[in-house]
Formats: sequence, structure tokens, C-alpha cells
Amino acid sequence: MIGILIRPIVTEKMTGMAEARQYAFEVPLSSNKIEIAKAVEKKFSVKVTSLRTVRVKGKRKSQFTRRGRVEGFKKSWKKAIVTLKEGDKIDIFGTA
Repeated sequence: MIGILIRPIVTEKMTGMAEARQYAFEVPLSSNKIEIAKAVEKKFSVKVTSLRTVRVKGKRKSQFTRRGRVEGFKKSWKKAIVTLKEGDKIDIFGTA
């Protein structure tokens, strides 16, 4: 279970969803919902009621340099949106 939660996703939308007890994390592409739920419950001592996952496809990027145009791709990644039990909360910023 080590390394399942790569990082929390902190955006304006996800900060607003925290009021509804929903949090988002970047997870490895190979992880499944059961592993993600167990990792969140173990790390933050909370109870997960539901979990949704989204595979985000990597975007095509190009850059103009002195030698010409260089093309490549950003990597694909997986997002997990976790809903917690009533009364549970995760302090992502460590302000408590």
C-alpha cells in the first residue's frame, strides 16, 4: 500500500468539494478502488463511503527551439475522488 497516494489534488474546485467531504488524489494507473480506499483509510484514519476514479489522458505538447519544433506527450495519470463518512475530515494543508 506504500506509494498508492502520490499527491493530493488541490484546485479551486476540489477545495470547494471538501465541504461535501470529497477529496481528490493522484494515484498510479495500476491501482484499483479497493487499494485506494484502504490506503486513504489507513493514512488519514477516516472511513471511505464511495470512491470514483478517472483516467486522465496525457496531452500532446510541442515546443519551438533553435533547432526546430520538438514534440512530445505529457504522461497519462489517474485521479481518485474519495467521499468520506459524515463527520470525517482530511486536513490536507496541515493547519489543524
